[in-house]
Parts: sequence; C-alpha cells; structure tokens
Amino acid sequence: MLYSIETKSLTKLFGDVIAVNDISFSVEKGEIFGFLGPNGAGKSTTMMIFTTLLKPTSGQALISGFDVRTNAKQVRENIGYVQQESTVDEYLTGRENLILQAKLNHIPKSEISKRIDEVLELIELVDKQDQAVVTYSGGMRKRLDIAGGLLHRPKVLFLDEPTVGLDIQTRRKIWEYIKKIHTEFDMTIFLTTHYMEEADKLCDRIGIIDGGKIQVIDTPENMKNAMGNEVISIVIEEGKNLNSFLSEIKKIEFVKKINEDGFKLTLFASNGTKVIPKIFQISSELDIKITSISLTQPTLDDVFISYTGHEIRDDDDSGFNRKREHAKMKRLRA
Repeated sequence: MLYSIETKSLTKLFGDVIAVNDISFSVEKGEIFGFLGPNGAGKSTTMMIFTTLLKPTSGQALISGFDVRTNAKQVRENIGYVQQESTVDEYLTGRENLILQAKLNHIPKSEISKRIDEVLELIELVDKQDQAVVTYSGGMRKRLDIAGGLLHRPKVLFLDEPTVGLDIQTRRKIWEYIKKIHTEFDMTIFLTTHYMEEADKLCDRIGIIDGGKIQVIDTPENMKNAMGNEVISIVIEEGKNLNSFLSEIKKIEFVKKINEDGFKLTLFASNGTKVIPKIFQISSELDIKITSISLTQPTLDDVFISYTGHEIRDDDDSGFNRKREHAKMKRLRA
C-alpha cells in the first residue's frame, strides 16, 4: 500500500536538543491526520522535515512515495504547505497574492485565472479579492493562506497550527473550510494543533506527541473509549494515609487507571456511580477529607494527561522554542 506519508525511525537533533525522537507512523491517502501536542513537542519540526525545509538527522520520511532527502523536488510538487505565521503580502490584494503564489508554483498561465476563481469561491473571498489584505480580518488572511496552498492542487496539504490566535467562532469557521477542502479535493491533510477540540472535530486519527516522541496514535473516539466510560476527579486534603487511600482505590473493581497530581486524583472508570460511594467509604475509614469530587465523560484532555502525565501547555518551557527552531533551520537548511 502506498501511503501519503510514511516515516521510519525519523529523528531530528539541534545540538543536544532532541526535537523529533525516533518516530515511525503512516498516514493513508485521503485521511485527515493530526499531531496533537504542546509547543515544543516536535510538531512543527516534523512538518518542516515533511515539507523539505529541514533534513532529518536520521531515519526516513516518504511523501506520496518520494523521499524528502533524495527526492525533494518531487515532494514539493506534491504538497501544499500553510505555515502558522501568515505569509500573505498585506499591501497586495487577495487576488494579487494568489497570482504571485500561482507563478511561484509554476502553474501554466492559461490555468492561473481559472484556478484562482475556483479557490476564491471555495473560501468565500470572491467579494474581497480586489481589496488589500491589510483590510482583512485574521480569519480572512488564514483562508487566503490556505487558498495559496491549494492552487497547484497538491496531493497532501500540510497545515501548521491552522487556527492559532483566532477567536473560537473564526476557528470553527476555518474547520468548516478544511472539511470542505478535504471533501472537494479528496486530498490527504496533515495538521498540527494544540487545541483539543480542533483535533477531536477535524481528525480521522490523532498522534499525541510530547517531548519529540509519539505517545499514541488512534481515532479520537477509540482514545476516549480506552480511558473508560467516565472520569472521576477528586481533590483531597493533605493527610497521613494518602498512600493507603490510593492503594484501596486501585482495588475497586471498575477503576481502570489513576493519575496523581499532588492532592488531585483523576480516575478512569467504567461505572462511576458505583465507584464514587466506595471512594467515600474508603476516605471515611482512613480519615481522608475529600474537598471536591466530580464525574464527567472522558475528553481528549483526559487522554493527553493519561499518556503524558501533564496537561497540554500553551507555552514552551522546554528551551526549544520557535525562534530557535527557525534560526537553526536557516543555518541547517540545504
């Protein structure tokens, strides 16, 4: 089977920093696949390898069957790439920006006008096409960025944090356009995100990546189901019998997994209404005071915590931020 994307032991080092750590996975043709993880997790570095902007330190990456090292030209001919930061020229009109993109992608002159008309219609910017981009909203600029990535009709479209910095209403509108593009062009879409809802709503499958390593790959639904039917969150006061409390809870029949974060416990259980009375019974016997307890359905946030041991972070505290990444990319790009 020819995958749209296939990696084998892919690794990228920046000095002593391991940005991408021996990852192997594949993406099927026509799939929307998402990399979910915090900033600094290795998402954008992986995408830059896929789009031939960075060379891997070791391992292999194939895009539509072409190796990113040895067949970079063929890879670029088969992909569209929409960066996190907008690349449109503010002082050109929307249409002028697309004409520039068409020329950069060597689209035949006879095809340029027709293709621009098609993508403008798709992203609903026909009435704004002759206005300077400086007058566009953030959502309109992102739609124009996506349109530029579609002009040469790529087999694989890469979207790096496609809705970062946008308000929730605009973000959801962008999701609609991504789904529309996927349906109309029947293309493979690979996106990175640190928004749980975005990954849940858009992706056929998700790879959770943290610290440069893939923790798990599956459908959003399977990931949540694997956690158990319900999530019980408990906050307790400091006490002498905490270890005994945990030990007894682990013995409860329906409890599948427990995550500890100080005096906050997260339980994944299959029958929460039966588990909670047992928890109160154990706490009473061990003189443990419960300050709060709640019962909810599992979300991708719970899945992420389960596999990484922490909540997703918006900031990058790993010492490997985007500015360093781009600076090193410029030095190392070949």
